Amino acid sequence: MRGGRGKLPVLAEVSGFAPGDDQVWSLRRTDFERLTGVAERLGGTQSVLVTGAAELGGSLAIALAGAAGAGGRRTVLVECDLARPRLAVDLGLEPTPGLHEYLRWEATPEQILQPLALAGPAAGVASEPLVFVAAGRQAPDPTILLGLQSFRHMSAKLRAAYDLVVLVGPSLADRGAGLAAIAAGANSLLVAISPRQASRRGGRELRAALADLPVATLGAVVVGAGD
Repeated sequence: MRGGRGKLPVLAEVSGFAPGDDQVWSLRRTDFERLTGVAERLGGTQSVLVTGAAELGGSLAIALAGAAGAGGRRTVLVECDLARPRLAVDLGLEPTPGLHEYLRWEATPEQILQPLALAGPAAGVASEPLVFVAAGRQAPDPTILLGLQSFRHMSAKLRAAYDLVVLVGPSLADRGAGLAAIAAGANSLLVAISPRQASRRGGRELRAALADLPVATLGAVVVGAGD
C-alpha cells in the first residue's frame, strides 16, 4: 500500500443494502448520497480498484459506479474477479461473453460492453448509461490471464474512453486470483470493510493485507455500519 503505514481513512459509512430488496445492490437514499461524496473525492482519478471482503467489494463497486454515473461522469464497471464471477447475475445482465473471453481473444470489445441504465432519482444528470463488463466464465488461471499484455492494453483503452473506470477485484483474501496485476493498472484503491475491520485491530490486519499492492490506497468505506 503506497503512502505509508498510517491509519486508513474512512471515507464513508453506509448501512448496506435494504432488507427485502429484490436487487441486492439497491441502496438506501442516504447511502447513495454518501457514496456520491466518495465519487466526488476521486477527483481526476481515471481508474479505481475496489476490493475488500468478497460480498462487500462487488456491491460497493456497483454503487460507486452508479453514483459516479449519476454525477455525469462517463463510467465503466469492470468485473475482474475471474475466479468467482457473480455480478452479472446480481445486475440481471448476461454473464458471458466478458473479460475472460476478451483476454482469450474469443470476444471483441463491442461484444463485452453491456449498458446499464440508471433510473429514478438516482439517475441524476447522467446523460449516458453506465457500462458494465462481466467477468465471463470462471477461469482456473486468473493470475496468468490478468498478467497478459492484452489486459494492460484493454485497461489503457478504457481509461482513454471513459471518465472513470471502476475495477471490481477479487477479495483481499484471494491474493492468488490476480489482485496485484489488477492493482498495477489502477490509479487508486478503495476498500470495502466491515465494522469489525474498522476497529484498531481490524485496521492493522487490513493495512497488512494492503501493504504489498502496487497502488495508492484512497481509503475505506464501512459497509453495514447502520445494520
